[in-house]
Amino acid sequence: MSESRPPLPPFTLETAMQKVRAAEDGWNGGNPEKVSLAYTPDSRWRNRSEIFQGRPAIVDFLTRKWAREHEYRLIKEIWSFSENRIAVRFAYEFHDEAGAWFRAYGNENWEFADNGLMAVRHASINDLAISEGERLFHWDRSGPRPVDHPGLTDLGL
Repeated sequence: MSESRPPLPPFTLETAMQKVRAAEDGWNGGNPEKVSLAYTPDSRWRNRSEIFQGRPAIVDFLTRKWAREHEYRLIKEIWSFSENRIAVRFAYEFHDEAGAWFRAYGNENWEFADNGLMAVRHASINDLAISEGERLFHWDRSGPRPVDHPGLTDLGL
């Protein structure tokens, strides 16, 4: 039996939005191995200046990322979609080892295989130093963003 991750392409607005929220929830869970299963075994990534391929590299990348980005909280919002592609904008907040807070803003372009796994991910990201008082993402780190927590547009981001 081959892997699949519904919803499958071709996407509608509803299924593309489901895909975006599923990705947000997965990343907010903070489990690199589990997150990697949403991608094809040979998925190609560009994240900032890093370019790599395959699930082991994804797990390595996410493990390193979340080891230095503490109290990571992410919100994604759909920007556009087509048959097997989705574009999202996102923001996430975290603090470093010294306790300095940051908000990262970015865009991602995703391409999906027929089985609904992401085959290509391109991410462009910029960091902005913020004070703890400027934080906008407030929910328990152990789970997804609550359904009643505002999204990016609602927060004016």
